[in-house]
Amino acid sequence: MAKDKPKRRRNHHLRVPVLPEEREIIERQAEQAGMTVACYLREVGQGYKISGIVDYEKVRELAKINGDLGRLGGLLKLWLTNDERTLEYGEDLIRAVLSKIENTQDEMGLVMSQVVRPRADHSKF
Repeated sequence: MAKDKPKRRRNHHLRVPVLPEEREIIERQAEQAGMTVACYLREVGQGYKISGIVDYEKVRELAKINGDLGRLGGLLKLWLTNDERTLEYGEDLIRAVLSKIENTQDEMGLVMSQVVRPRADHSKF
């Protein structure tokens, strides 16, 4: 939040009676969304779509990318230790592996930026 903007205070409170199990559900959903209960209820009450902060499909994609990096790193390690299994591999192939690792790291960075959805600045609501 910008320093030159005055902070808005909420002066009005809404009281909503809930059952204990309803309270647990609301608290769990707010936590999954990375929000306080008050912010969660404010946004739901105003019709905003609430989504969790973690996209599990993207997490699976990250796990796959991580496996690829591990395999590429293993090949590079074998070459650096002059393992006899890599004697036929030349410098061009090793440079290609290094390039693939760099590209995979870039791909992983893009996926990571999508995995954990940034928490919105809820102080403005």
